[in-house]
Amino acid sequence: MQKPISVRDALSSTAAQESASVQGWVRTRRDAKAFSFLEVNDGSCLKNLQVIAPAGLFNYPEVQHLITGASVAVRGKLVASQGQGQKWELVADEVRVVGPSDATYPLQKKGHTAEFLREIAHLRPRSNLFGAIFRTRSRLAYAVHRFFQERGFVYVHAPIITGSDCEGAGELFRVTTLDPSAPPKRPDGAVDFAKDFFARPTYLTVSGQLEAEAFACALSKVYTFGPTFRAEDSNTSRHASEFWMIEPEMAFCDLAGNMDLAEEFVKALIREARSTCAEDLELFGKFVDKDLISRLDFVLERPFQRVSYTEAVKLLVESGKTFEYPVAYGTNLQSEHERFLTESVFKCPVTVYNYPKEIKPFYMRLNDDDRTVTAMDVLVPGIGEIVGGSQREERLDVLEASMRRHKLDPKDYGWYLDLRRFGTVPHAGFGLGFERMLMFVTGVSNIRDVIPFARTPGNAAF
Repeated sequence: MQKPISVRDALSSTAAQESASVQGWVRTRRDAKAFSFLEVNDGSCLKNLQVIAPAGLFNYPEVQHLITGASVAVRGKLVASQGQGQKWELVADEVRVVGPSDATYPLQKKGHTAEFLREIAHLRPRSNLFGAIFRTRSRLAYAVHRFFQERGFVYVHAPIITGSDCEGAGELFRVTTLDPSAPPKRPDGAVDFAKDFFARPTYLTVSGQLEAEAFACALSKVYTFGPTFRAEDSNTSRHASEFWMIEPEMAFCDLAGNMDLAEEFVKALIREARSTCAEDLELFGKFVDKDLISRLDFVLERPFQRVSYTEAVKLLVESGKTFEYPVAYGTNLQSEHERFLTESVFKCPVTVYNYPKEIKPFYMRLNDDDRTVTAMDVLVPGIGEIVGGSQREERLDVLEASMRRHKLDPKDYGWYLDLRRFGTVPHAGFGLGFERMLMFVTGVSNIRDVIPFARTPGNAAF
């Protein structure tokens, strides 16, 4: 059989083709007197290609027994379609059954709940919705690299196994080869991690930021894009134990420059989705979130409003609105507060900056007021926070004091402090949770549905 083309290329052909081949999976089959109609999809696009299989095919009885889920390879003539809804169809000269299916195939032509589809995560990419989600994920991942590469950033692969807790939250997955039933002990009875594989306690990374800072202090502008892990026992629709983070880091950059890049980045990803994923976004807008397209355009068309944390809290308190989580200075803003700021107060995307030092990690630069740090969060309607970042503390003595205030031992961060000893510079960066961005772009409300195989408390299937 000749080299096949994708269903997407077949449907977008500019002319009829005397001979064309496609491969894919049967979505439906219906029979007429002299032929059968097959709807074939190969995942390259949302739409199916209609295949007309004439009764004269040598294996027509086999074709008549094809059911949803079977895989086929088809060769024939690509001709103008006589039916409505598609420009081209394939009149088959040959239909080869690559892999049969049977009646137990769980994806039938009917509506399935998201909960059910999570149970068959190995098959759900064959559904219209999840095929669209993961095509969009692929396009945006490509757009991430293009955005930074076009601006002179260097892509850095941060380690997955680390000895440091960047966020200081303690929600870490331990990496060890010690026997959990009989680990080696020190004289004081504690586990002797000197006998472990890395001769010290190690964990799955929660962030590539600290390593990115080291590279930014040599290559000026860098970014990481990889998996990160949180051992947080949270079963909300917004949290996962494994997720992907995009973390740029820039030397010779302050908070204002950091906010500029973050806002530009968010808009660039939305613009990419609008321009390259139109068909899939149409599906999301029809079946997932009817306000999706207008909300994406809302963010694209409006400049970001910037407001200090102090002013944001004041606006929330003075609004008179009753929130599930009370608003008070010195507490973290919750998703409901962030959404209220974007959707009701400013009616546009919002960047909140200068948070109290007590609620932010040790590495954020202390402001001259000695009360706040140069933190910033980018908030968008429907989601809330989508980016979090800061200018980093570049002053050695101030950073050491911050570590002690957060009950961290500076001796454990010797290499990180060296960056301040040897040619320190103002620098800044941020993190964007890739799945959070995908939730915003697709309208999908659960993080488990925008990552191929979700890892959440009690769930590591597949």
